[in-house]
Amino acid sequence: MPAPENTYALILAGGSGARFWPLSRNSRPKQLLDLFGNGTLLEQTIRRLEGLVPFENILILTNAQQVDSVRAIATMLPAENIFAEPAKRDTAPAVALGIGLVAARNPEAVMIVLPSDQLIQDTAAYQSVMRDAIATAEKSDGLVTIGIRPTWACPSYGYIERGERASILGLECENPPVEVTRFREKPTAEVAEQFLAQGQFSWNAGMFVWSLPTVIQQLVSHAPQLADFVNELRHSADVHATVAAQFPQLTPISIDYALMESADRVLNIEATFDWDDVGSWISIAKYLEKIGDENRANEPVTEIDSQNNIIYNARPGTRIALLGVDDLIIVQTPDATLIANRHQADAIKKLSDILPVELL
Repeated sequence: MPAPENTYALILAGGSGARFWPLSRNSRPKQLLDLFGNGTLLEQTIRRLEGLVPFENILILTNAQQVDSVRAIATMLPAENIFAEPAKRDTAPAVALGIGLVAARNPEAVMIVLPSDQLIQDTAAYQSVMRDAIATAEKSDGLVTIGIRPTWACPSYGYIERGERASILGLECENPPVEVTRFREKPTAEVAEQFLAQGQFSWNAGMFVWSLPTVIQQLVSHAPQLADFVNELRHSADVHATVAAQFPQLTPISIDYALMESADRVLNIEATFDWDDVGSWISIAKYLEKIGDENRANEPVTEIDSQNNIIYNARPGTRIALLGVDDLIIVQTPDATLIANRHQADAIKKLSDILPVELL
């Protein structure tokens, strides 16, 4: 495994957080909220890297609306390690930006790419998997993915089809990598059931580990526009000017489509740690206190003959009371209240199209 000073991490911390309105807003999406009383998801993401990656080697990409909030949370990082993208361009340009920034500092580094909005509580198991991923990236010519063992046939996740155990000279690890056969994008519910039954599929968690020489070579082969951008950044005398001029011109595309699905060799290590992408109020509910007949709430609730409701009260000094209602999501903040059918939790983001701008 490379020395810590040769290991870098890129944390992607943009996004709108529309699924968690009204608690989340454009300037304060999910990863900037303290949903569970133990720090924001972004802060937890940074803290999980302690001992693996020096804080001075952790970079965060966000956007102009959120950069001040990110800086207020990530005070343990150098201020210059937090970058605001000048335009929304999906994950491939964002990752390329991170690769270029790291390459300018250490062209031989091993680099971890992480989302900022996932809940992972078993830090010891997480670090064990990531150490093996780092060692695999250093000793192989592959791009390493972290996969999550499916617990149900979820049709809204991407899937990774796992093949034979990888043969990598000199690699010793507790969590051995396998060759990736192919990526499968969000399937139908029926196909997801087939994946689950077959047993050799992992959820794609959006976590990647690679050596810079390997990933840059793969970009040259499969994503030349991004490779050119990385090269410009790597040799730029004014990184911020280069980003401002070139980043908005990059084609918006995900890193999976741009690189991972076409790369010459992709490896997968399956996670042994807990994982939750906390994708909706339904996901959050299981971490809240149970009240009455399967109601879940973050604060005391008065209820009669009500069941299966999710209540999140972020308005201090107020009480929510339920009478004869079922299957609702109720979220109260100082300036807005959401009342939704819990079976339409994934559609809450549609409200952003018609809400007043000052509430977004």
